[in-house]
Amino acid sequence: MSSSTILIFIIVYFGILLLISQIISKKGQDNDSFFKANKNSKWYLVAFGMIGTSLSGLTFISVPGEVGSPNGEQFKYFQFILGQAVGLIIIAKVLLPLYYRMNLTSIYSYIEKRMGTNSYKSAASIFLVSRTIGSALRFYLVVLVLQRYVFDYYHIPFPLTVFLGLTFVFLYTYRSGLKAIIITDTLQTFFLVSSVFITIYFVLNSLDLTIFESVSAIRNSNYSKTFFFDDFLTNKFHFAKQFLGGLFIMIAMVGLDQDLMQKNISCKNIGEAQKNMYTFTVIFVTISLLFLSLGALLYMYAAKNNIAVPLDLVTNKPRTDLLFPEIALNHLSTIPALVFLLGIIAATFATTDSALTALTTSFCVDFLGMDKTENISNPKNVKRRHLVHLAFSFLFFLVIIVLNSFNDSSVVALVFKAASYTYGPLLGLYAFGLLQKNRIVQDKLVPWFCILAPVLTYLLSENSKALLGYVFDNELIIVNALITYTGLYFTSKKTDKKIYF
Repeated sequence: MSSSTILIFIIVYFGILLLISQIISKKGQDNDSFFKANKNSKWYLVAFGMIGTSLSGLTFISVPGEVGSPNGEQFKYFQFILGQAVGLIIIAKVLLPLYYRMNLTSIYSYIEKRMGTNSYKSAASIFLVSRTIGSALRFYLVVLVLQRYVFDYYHIPFPLTVFLGLTFVFLYTYRSGLKAIIITDTLQTFFLVSSVFITIYFVLNSLDLTIFESVSAIRNSNYSKTFFFDDFLTNKFHFAKQFLGGLFIMIAMVGLDQDLMQKNISCKNIGEAQKNMYTFTVIFVTISLLFLSLGALLYMYAAKNNIAVPLDLVTNKPRTDLLFPEIALNHLSTIPALVFLLGIIAATFATTDSALTALTTSFCVDFLGMDKTENISNPKNVKRRHLVHLAFSFLFFLVIIVLNSFNDSSVVALVFKAASYTYGPLLGLYAFGLLQKNRIVQDKLVPWFCILAPVLTYLLSENSKALLGYVFDNELIIVNALITYTGLYFTSKKTDKKIYF
């Protein structure tokens, strides 16, 4: 597939998003539209659109690639998904009712009312740092793919590729924010889901397999082991570690994340928001299983056609997350190549546009107080919001350029894993607030616990094998939260008056 065809396709795709944004912005560009979509979002659009937000371009290329990883990961990711599904149900039953009862715009306002200003700013800062790094990383890895297979052909430098991509995202989100991305993310999720099904169809045709035959072929292959119960202490893939890690990471990265919760609290009422969450859970598990199945099929296709896993251009080591783009763009026909491109772009920009909107909302509400009655309708604050949105777009650009300067995929993996460290204190804060109804924290000490807990968690993770004979994985977030929770508990004061929120 030629680079010119891909470039034209990308331009047309962005043109469609900009057109949709223009139409929606005519109906409202105020802060209420940007922050809460006027509290009028349809639950089914939110549920479907959240798939594109949660399944980034990183998921799109990395999950299928990991199936055949030399580490022997196979379908172990499904253990993590099962934990995430339970986490989503807990979010629907516990956190969503809290957010609706308190009528929140920023979910971190709960921490302010429960614990105090320092705690509130700490929670909001954790989100800003975590989401900026995580979303920039997701965007970065996909831009690397596009750079390798498209823009290098035109000798376009990597920084310019990043700049152009973020400029497009800014242009179709800065006016109407959440109101616009509810629609654009629904469209992009449709592209993402369709691309998975269509790609599977073309790969099955190439392998001369029917759908039913493919199920048997995957089950009998070397890629389908799903549950790992051996060697609990040292095996990172053990079911308990993956399941518990998935459960608590989902609660933290979705239920305590302004990005994804902002869409949920834009529904008309709690009933519709919960209906959205349950629907999302079913779709999320199904799509994740399809990604794993696609990974097994891609490795079968590669074995049949003698296709090697592409090498990293810097480290010269195999990069499993490049197998999918390699097959789609260089070995399949034009239609599946375009379908792959559609899926990866949709997954990436559904995540990035949502993150930029949530970061802008959090900063404007949590640090500038734009949700206050006297501020929400002030036209000057619309311009200030535009500047904040632009500032976060530029911050994304800087983070991505820094990531690229490392030129090491292991560093990238380390940064992505940082979510276990940054979201841990947030999980501890909310757990304490919800479970300890008769204790008041020392508000001035809370920021210190939010800094100390990740540091202690990191030290424990680095030395746990030598000290305890135990190897941590995703469940590390639980330890991080427990350290935060313990610090809050032993420095808090008991009160006779019960706190009801």
